[in-house]
Amino acid sequence: MFSSLLSPIKKFRVPNRDREFYEQVRRIFGVAPKDLNLYKTALIHKSASVSLSKEKRVNNERLEYLGDAILDAIVANYLFTQFPNQKEGFLTKMRSKIVSRTSLNQLAMDLGIDKFVVSHTNNPLAHKHIHGDALEALVGALYLDKGFKVTSTSIVDNILRKHIDLETLQQTESDFKSRLIEWAQKNRQHIQFVCNDQGTDSCNIPGFFASVMVENSVIGEGTGTSKKEAEQHASMVALTRIEEMLSPITFASEIAPEPCLAQN
Repeated sequence: MFSSLLSPIKKFRVPNRDREFYEQVRRIFGVAPKDLNLYKTALIHKSASVSLSKEKRVNNERLEYLGDAILDAIVANYLFTQFPNQKEGFLTKMRSKIVSRTSLNQLAMDLGIDKFVVSHTNNPLAHKHIHGDALEALVGALYLDKGFKVTSTSIVDNILRKHIDLETLQQTESDFKSRLIEWAQKNRQHIQFVCNDQGTDSCNIPGFFASVMVENSVIGEGTGTSKKEAEQHASMVALTRIEEMLSPITFASEIAPEPCLAQN
């Protein structure tokens, strides 16, 4: 009888070497993990892949893919309930801000995830995403370990409510490319984006280089692991330069919507 009662305790006993990691996962998500190996895998960047056989290498890419989709759904539902009177465009922009690479990377650092990520890459572009990707992979691990209901409650209560200030986020600009295009249209300037694929590094991490041209003059350049990221980076640089040339008031008025257009 006593052996049957003790068996569940032995099953979930955490080895001393994993105790710190176990407690960190429980602190982040507010729930005790069952399959700790899932969460360990979530922190293995592909540059540090573990080979189980010639055909199989283990890293966090699959969990990242899953976590990305799960996190999108949770954030979308959270915003849908928080802003019952806002339209689809507003909700989409807010979700993009929360799940952006920059936001997730910072969030992962705030949660202390960076201390446990395993990586062997020296690519600076890859380092910009490693921690945010690991956070998404951890969400995927949590989903597989606990199911969607527990995962959703955990993310909302322990991450979104505690670490995301929705009021401040509404005032934060993240879509620099759209903002730059709006400025160009308003000022009748011809704008062109040129993006080149720089190939991949030894870990198969892609690299892109983008330039923003206004009237045949380059005003911004940027890099990224995707075309979209490189163009956003270049647009941010371009907007900074434009803003430096114009007074803040003039610049703000140039990108502001027409008075006759109602804002929803």
